[in-house]
Amino acid sequence: MGCSTVAALAEDLRSIDVDLARGGDFSASRRPPADMIDRWAETAALGEPEARALAIWAIREAALAAGIVPASVQELYLARAAGRWEGRTVPAMNLRGWSYQTCRAVFRAAREMDAALFIFEQAVAEALYAAQPPVEYTAAVLAAALREGHEGPVFLQADHDQVNAAAYARDAAAEIERLEAVMREQVAAGFYSIDIDASTVVDLSLPTVRDQQRLNAELTAHFTRFVRSIEPEGVTISLGAEIGEVGHENTTPEELREFMAVYREVLAAGDGEVAPVSKISINSGTHHGGKMLPDGTLAAVEVDYALVRTISDLCRSEFGMGGAVQHGASTLSGEQLARFPRTGAIEIHLALGFNNLIFDHPRLPQAVKDEIRDYTFAHHGAERHPDENDVQFLYNTRKKAWKVMKKRFWELPQDVQADIMASLQEMFRNMFTWMNVGETRALVREYARPVKVHATKPEAITRLAR
Repeated sequence: MGCSTVAALAEDLRSIDVDLARGGDFSASRRPPADMIDRWAETAALGEPEARALAIWAIREAALAAGIVPASVQELYLARAAGRWEGRTVPAMNLRGWSYQTCRAVFRAAREMDAALFIFEQAVAEALYAAQPPVEYTAAVLAAALREGHEGPVFLQADHDQVNAAAYARDAAAEIERLEAVMREQVAAGFYSIDIDASTVVDLSLPTVRDQQRLNAELTAHFTRFVRSIEPEGVTISLGAEIGEVGHENTTPEELREFMAVYREVLAAGDGEVAPVSKISINSGTHHGGKMLPDGTLAAVEVDYALVRTISDLCRSEFGMGGAVQHGASTLSGEQLARFPRTGAIEIHLALGFNNLIFDHPRLPQAVKDEIRDYTFAHHGAERHPDENDVQFLYNTRKKAWKVMKKRFWELPQDVQADIMASLQEMFRNMFTWMNVGETRALVREYARPVKVHATKPEAITRLAR
């Protein structure tokens, strides 16, 4: 394949009847052929800046023309709150550095199972350490949807839009401004679900639970109003809050009630009504990425399923939300994961398990595995905790090698790529089975309200129109 130039992309667009003279009008265009989508996806990930911007825009417009529309899960979650569906937990998947190929595996598994109720998500940290800004991630997801013949809504989500507690303590206004800029970038990229995470400022030393949660609730209310002020016309972005920082103390029902009391009070004090959060992230005994033991095995995780059920029930019965969100679940067993739909959990976040499959795959050449290891030790050694041995450090940190390994994975032999994608497809099929999201296309069609939002045209399109 290889990356395309602006001139080559222009020829591609003309060949599928995109009217460049009218500013890149896709209204009479044909769906791009497979090899063209592959080239565009590679250019979106690895191309020179001008060609990259054009490829990202072309993918987004071609997707809209084909009926593939970034959408919010808001109405689906409100329908869950109202009891119109149950027994399913929505998988939200963080797919990092080999995103186009991994997303193709997602859509293949979804087609096998008639699944449509799943989310592609990205955390701010992932965008940085994988050198994959939100618009690039969106392009990878939509290009994969095009390539695999998907039609309908596609759900993109910002994971952990997190307040840095230390930065907030130094300069609160600057930290708020930073996070607002992040949210603007995500919304512009088509992320119509955003998880606001101010749980980092919860202070458990304060005398009452309400005092402990107050700043979290106030900041969450602020960002709720901010997102409502920038969301595209016709789109209600799905928002989540977080009341228990993952990996720390387990959340309690009292914390939920006290957080919501302050949150509602602050929202009500502002001008005009705004749609509140529709889900709550909690801690129930898990850790992000699991906990690697010194001998290289993962520690057993005791999930408090009763807590997940209690919080989810309270979310629906008292606050009109879809339910609780489970983080840190990637390395749980299939038997453990399959229990979540029965708890009423609305959503589950999954990340490192996919990363581990790719980096540990038997078909991945040893030379590539060595490059990942060498980069991690050479460039991230300062992040190593004093109590980590080599195995633990590599396991916890190697995800940050994506920044330099992205091109290397695109260049893998096609048979190796195909075998890794097949393994990923099996993993996604299992996840969808455990989360009970097979046969959900009709459900998504009934409740999702996709709105076509066109991306800002790159300068190259303006020039080509002359």
